[in-house]
Amino acid sequence: MNALRNKVQLIGNLGNNPEIINLESGKKLAKFSLATNEVYKKSNGEKVTDTQWHNIVAWGKTAEIVENYLSQGKEVIIEGKLATRSYESQTGEKKYITEIIAQELLMINK
Repeated sequence: MNALRNKVQLIGNLGNNPEIINLESGKKLAKFSLATNEVYKKSNGEKVTDTQWHNIVAWGKTAEIVENYLSQGKEVIIEGKLATRSYESQTGEKKYITEIIAQELLMINK
């Protein structure tokens, strides 16, 4: 049951080309946004699409796959875990961001 404690699965489209960062340690980092859509109808029958944006981070081999195969608009399935971190803005204000650390991904061909 421990494997289910912090697990996220998303199917969506890349909102931008991945940002690839090569760290001094030799590790590779990939960052990109993923849009997921939920479609439903209001009580009056009007169709509504609710788009949510997610910040995705991938490390190591997963980052290499992202770098080589993913680009803006591609549809993927991401499995990973939620991580929240804080940082200080340029004005000195403490900010928080929640990201999904991608552990596995599957490209969807249409």
